[in-house]
Amino acid sequence: MKRRGSGILLHITSLPSPHGIGDLGPGANAFIDFIAEAKQSYWQILPLNPTDVAYGNSPYSSISAFAGNPLLISPEYLVREGFLVNKEAATPPGFPDGCVDYSAVIAHKERLFHLAFGRFKKMADKKEYERYCSENSDWLDDFSLFAALKKHYKGQSWDRWPQEIRDRKPTAVTSVRRHLRDCIEKVMFLQYVFFTQWFELKECCDRHGIKVIGDIPIYVAYDSADVWANQELFKLDEMKRPAAVSGVPPDFFSKTGQIWGNPVYRWDVLQKRGYDWWVRRLGYGMRRYDFIRIDHFRGFVAYWEIPAGNKTAVHGRWINAPAEDFFHTVFKKYPRLAIIAEDLGKITPDVREVMQQFGFPGMRPILFAFGDNLPRHNCAPHNIEKNTIVYTGTHDCNTMRGWFENDAAPEDRERLFRYLGRIVPAGEVHWEFVRMAMMTVANTAIIPMQDILGLDEKARMNRPNTTKGNWGWRLHPGQLTPAIAERIREMTELYGRD
Repeated sequence: MKRRGSGILLHITSLPSPHGIGDLGPGANAFIDFIAEAKQSYWQILPLNPTDVAYGNSPYSSISAFAGNPLLISPEYLVREGFLVNKEAATPPGFPDGCVDYSAVIAHKERLFHLAFGRFKKMADKKEYERYCSENSDWLDDFSLFAALKKHYKGQSWDRWPQEIRDRKPTAVTSVRRHLRDCIEKVMFLQYVFFTQWFELKECCDRHGIKVIGDIPIYVAYDSADVWANQELFKLDEMKRPAAVSGVPPDFFSKTGQIWGNPVYRWDVLQKRGYDWWVRRLGYGMRRYDFIRIDHFRGFVAYWEIPAGNKTAVHGRWINAPAEDFFHTVFKKYPRLAIIAEDLGKITPDVREVMQQFGFPGMRPILFAFGDNLPRHNCAPHNIEKNTIVYTGTHDCNTMRGWFENDAAPEDRERLFRYLGRIVPAGEVHWEFVRMAMMTVANTAIIPMQDILGLDEKARMNRPNTTKGNWGWRLHPGQLTPAIAERIREMTELYGRD
């Protein structure tokens, strides 16, 4: 990201679609046209991994670090490829405007997937599908079996499965793989369709000169194919449950810290194996995206480990991780890998040193400069450095208008007005934040779509430490107008980001 540019943060689930959730079909292609018309260089998305109602539909908590989310499959494109007929996809049930009803979407798409898979099984030519399965067998075989077992055991966590399957005894695994063959093939078929549609969308971005910024959480969910298939890489007890979990210590976001609950890595084992699992994970990310944002980057340098069973994160401890050796190993394999470090929260000098050594840009949300309980200094527009990604806010923040109207104390608003040199009405605050981001010296400015549209807190994507009501906001059809594209384009050109 050496060239001065800008882009938009919008997850695929937030796109318009008649099927209740944004997907990889016509709505995504229309959004690419909008980005191009607005002269933006980047499209940043959230993780594409499968989501689950049990995990609050969070893209950051998934049953797989490698698989794609079938809910993002476009029914229109299933028709185009002959897996559905038009009448099967043409009349979706009524869905709420402006948000995702995940339970209703799952029921709708499962019905379509059942029809599509039935038609696929009758097709004679499956060469492309078979090639895909062969090329991705290093994760797809375990994931498809895991997903089939989850369904077979009615959603139970893998540590509650029969011991011989929990412990992956070869004879037991071979037996259940044979028994669940049809369900496994359906999972593999949906992954094939997902990634066929994704790479078609990525090619569309390439043709328009738009780079995609993907997102990889550093940790994986305990109840995932990744932990079940790679138990030796995680700190588990004799019952195969987490002996220690991830989180962060008390800071300006939480007086008792945060417990995330993910199992932590055994970095000594990973190091002895040449970090093979992580190298593969980043390699897949490199093929799917142009840039990879790593959530909670500091965990590569040192991570906060909390003994399992603790009610708060207060009694955790910092454990060092082999960051330099890890990234030297990764870059030997992938010298052109482009990483963005999410460096928000408690960041120590050793983390900054690793970022500088490898040239990883960090993140600076301008909103942090004006809230009294936030780390203001290095997020002030005049202090932001060149090799940085500047944001108005992130997917974990309120919208700029929502913050101004609901979260900002009088002194916060006064601080903002002093910085701007004038009083600004609530209806224009979002454009002032966009302007501040665009005019910084940072090479890259990324603006959440909610802030471009000036939406209030109802459009917020996520509220950290909550599990309900998140990840649901969607654009209304027709909300992205030529006038909005023109205003972004004019600001982009004014501040030399085209």
